[in-house]
Amino acid sequence: MSGPILEVRNLRTYLKTVRGTAWAVDGVNFTVEAGKTRAIVGESGCGKSITALSIMQLLPEPAGFVDSGQVLLDGKDLLDLTWNQMRDYRGRDLAMIFQEPMTSLNPVFTIGNQVAESVIAHGGTKAHGRTRALELLDRVGIEDPHRVLRQYPHELSGGMRQRVMIAIALANNPKVLIADEPTTALDVTVQAQILSLMREIQTEMGMAILLITHDLGVVAEMADDVSVMYAGMVMEDAPVREIFHNPQHPYTRDLLESLPSRQSRGKDLAVIEGSVPSATHWPKGCRYANRCRFRIDACEAAVPPLFVRGASEARCIRLDEIAEKGNTAATRIPGESGKGVVA
Repeated sequence: MSGPILEVRNLRTYLKTVRGTAWAVDGVNFTVEAGKTRAIVGESGCGKSITALSIMQLLPEPAGFVDSGQVLLDGKDLLDLTWNQMRDYRGRDLAMIFQEPMTSLNPVFTIGNQVAESVIAHGGTKAHGRTRALELLDRVGIEDPHRVLRQYPHELSGGMRQRVMIAIALANNPKVLIADEPTTALDVTVQAQILSLMREIQTEMGMAILLITHDLGVVAEMADDVSVMYAGMVMEDAPVREIFHNPQHPYTRDLLESLPSRQSRGKDLAVIEGSVPSATHWPKGCRYANRCRFRIDACEAAVPPLFVRGASEARCIRLDEIAEKGNTAATRIPGESGKGVVA
């Protein structure tokens, strides 16, 4: 298949809060190709999960709204669909593994009922739903699926609950799988098993994965392309190798430098001073300026556009000055305004 299967264009999402309007997602663009994985990384509060919920049209009501943009699945704009029309896509063509399986699974229904529910909702019979549930539980590596089928979420370990969430998401062989922190709170061994399972299933089904995480180790292992989000915007977009070997944006560099390594053993870990600004009062200029070691006065004047350097795109006016030797000169992406919104 040629071209992206999922394309997000200039997505802007806001939330009504007691402190005012929070522009949680502000002009986000990216694509995901079939059989490929795009990771969205960044600190908490940067808009990663709200981006996913906007795509799925599962924003918290009545506070959340998609203000503008497009979410194209096989060329069809999902934002043009009614709630009932979106239900036909959700769980069939587009599925999501939610962040915390203990709160995402219903405590009063058995695992079998919850896995079969999506199959039945899209036209399957109860008998087919049960058969499919057994197949899926076995496929995601759960021992004795007949027994687990009759159990409740609290009777399972964290790793087993996460496998159940994957089984539910895969019930109808979706084209795109959104995984929001799929390894949160899991120990290292179980995390490796879950990631290996996701890779196997992706290879088997050829589906696209949108992976949301703050764990750069998971990104290195899973992703083909990476969008680095900060304060509701994509600050850098690049193939995964470029992110780790040739990062362009100061925020990406700071994230990488804060990772523990053998060289940092016995030393204080590098930290990024300060915190993400409030989504109700974004800064006028570069949103990373108050934490950036490369900041100059011009950084606070206006939101930088995206610039392209080789295979990367980064939102920084100082790329030429802070780039490593050998990098090519950055050029502004045609057609993009200073606010990061495609004209």
